[in-house]
Amino acid sequence: MNFSSFKLSVLTSCIVLLTACSQHGVSPSPVSSQPLTVDQPTAEKLQLREVDTNEAKTEDVQWLSLSTWPEVTALLSSKNKGLQFLDDEQNVLHHIQGQFGRFDYRIGSERLLIAASNLQQQQIQLMSMNLKNKVWDKASFIPKRSFKSEDVCLYTDAQGLSFAFLVGEEGIGEQWLVANREKALALPQLVRRLSFPPASTVCKVNDTSAELLINEENVGVWVYPAHSEADMVRQAVDLVKPFGSIQGTPSAISIVDDHIAVLDEEKPLLYRYQKQDKHWNILEPLQLSGLKEAESLSIRGNLTDKSLLILDDKTVKAADVEWETQTQTKAQSIITIPAEVQTEGVPSTGDAADDPAIWHNATQPSQSRILATDKQGGLQVNDLQGKAVQYLPVGRLNNVDVRHGFKWGNQTVDLAVASNRDHNSLHVFAIQPKTGRVFVLGELPTTLDDIYGICMYRDAQGEIYAIPNDKNGTFVQYHITATQQKLRAEEVQRFSVKTQPEGCVVDDATGRIFLGEEDVAVWVKDLNPKTQLPMQQVIGVGEVMHDDIEGMGLYHGKKQSYLVVSSQGNDSFVVLDAAAPYTVRGAFRVGINIDKGIDAVSETDGLDVSSLNFGGKWKQGMLVVQDGRKRMPETNQNFKYVPWEKIAQALHLD
Repeated sequence: MNFSSFKLSVLTSCIVLLTACSQHGVSPSPVSSQPLTVDQPTAEKLQLREVDTNEAKTEDVQWLSLSTWPEVTALLSSKNKGLQFLDDEQNVLHHIQGQFGRFDYRIGSERLLIAASNLQQQQIQLMSMNLKNKVWDKASFIPKRSFKSEDVCLYTDAQGLSFAFLVGEEGIGEQWLVANREKALALPQLVRRLSFPPASTVCKVNDTSAELLINEENVGVWVYPAHSEADMVRQAVDLVKPFGSIQGTPSAISIVDDHIAVLDEEKPLLYRYQKQDKHWNILEPLQLSGLKEAESLSIRGNLTDKSLLILDDKTVKAADVEWETQTQTKAQSIITIPAEVQTEGVPSTGDAADDPAIWHNATQPSQSRILATDKQGGLQVNDLQGKAVQYLPVGRLNNVDVRHGFKWGNQTVDLAVASNRDHNSLHVFAIQPKTGRVFVLGELPTTLDDIYGICMYRDAQGEIYAIPNDKNGTFVQYHITATQQKLRAEEVQRFSVKTQPEGCVVDDATGRIFLGEEDVAVWVKDLNPKTQLPMQQVIGVGEVMHDDIEGMGLYHGKKQSYLVVSSQGNDSFVVLDAAAPYTVRGAFRVGINIDKGIDAVSETDGLDVSSLNFGGKWKQGMLVVQDGRKRMPETNQNFKYVPWEKIAQALHLD
């Protein structure tokens, strides 16, 4: 008997699902005050037919379509006959020996990637086949876990990296980096540990929308962001009655175009959902004849006709149905540039790392330093290899900036000034010009009530200023001087924005300050108090810039200067011309560096950029960014370095 047979027309109707429920450790969707009820379906039952699997003790089955191997129509896993590639008549075209359970796969331009539960070894086995010559790479394995994996599902991101989600017992979950361009890694890397509902058994990922779907027995179906840098928040797709439309318990999930399909383990029903904006529309479910205990579901077809493949109580069943869907539109992806170096984590746990400042060693560029704030405890000093060479535990420093050429008694030092939130003060440090050694000079009081960000300015006469800001929007420009090694800060001027700022940077050559009003815009102001030019908007929050607007820095190229801003809301960095009309040159994300085991960057607070020559890969300068979520492995927050050359190439900058 063929996999494909008769067709049945089905009427559909839509009901909007109000998402509900919360769980400890995750951010819930809004809770509906009224239970959602759905009438019993009235459509004729869809007849399922059994498929002969040649005595295979089937554990999972999915449709499989390969352009380079058109005879293959399905992939089946079993305890006694391994992985089988089947044609339309269930003939075995290819076989991988072993005992296999649940599996998932991804098809790339050159390779097929399979992640399957190896029941003998109790590990997830990764298999990658060259589609041109049908030759398999050497299999690799996710290290043996301390929990049993109920299911494994794959996700391929915009960078071309593939990840495996493991759904374990009692809500244990993990995400592993397992492949690059569908080529399995010899040594998979743990990205993060996850907390799923305790009664979860199956998962499926929509690569187009980067959404991870998880069932929860007797409760419902949830969707989580799948990206490796995403927050662990969830939204209900549908819930069990009386809060939703599910009549029994969800047991199998499939994705088909813009729809999601869910099988009911207790009822002969297949639920269907379509996402519109941020909500899920419930379509009329299909009634299935002869369904006993659904375990897995796979769907294929065109936009009007679908074929179902179901593992039901260890029996493979199939059916065809008329079912209209629409092709998913994939959002235009932002360019991703891997980080080249990462620093050691700051000593403090939690949300601690915040803002970096690049100090250039003029005599020995390779001995330059990255000063970085630990807003729970002090200042960390890193070298260009990311090693922490100093830590000064002076208090809660939020932002920091540096300038060359400060007179300190009979010597000239380089100056770093940080905003100290313990004392609402300016914490002043000297940097020894030859060695890069940092030491404390002292503190200077400010008139601010809640000091936050800070940037520095060196004018044409060599005078140095610190410009801290307050959470209430106030900026104060202080002239920093020292007489007989006694620091002094004299207020020059103050100005403000209407809401909370933080990041700012000054173009010393023009005397203009760029400042970020976190939820509103980037502004520019002339610091010359004599001109009194009004503040102008550079770019507002919108399609390109996503709030919060955080760190910012200036890159002074030979032909053009650029402003780089952290667009925290979508984990990207926006590059604009630093002169009117402030043309946007593009945006990028800092992604995973597989070869060096460096995780991607998200939730960036502070950044700095320099066009100076630091030697080697840093000849054209560098960008340093704070990473708000440290993964691979999950440890204290740190900072990532990116060569400017890579950014210039990606965005076609002069």
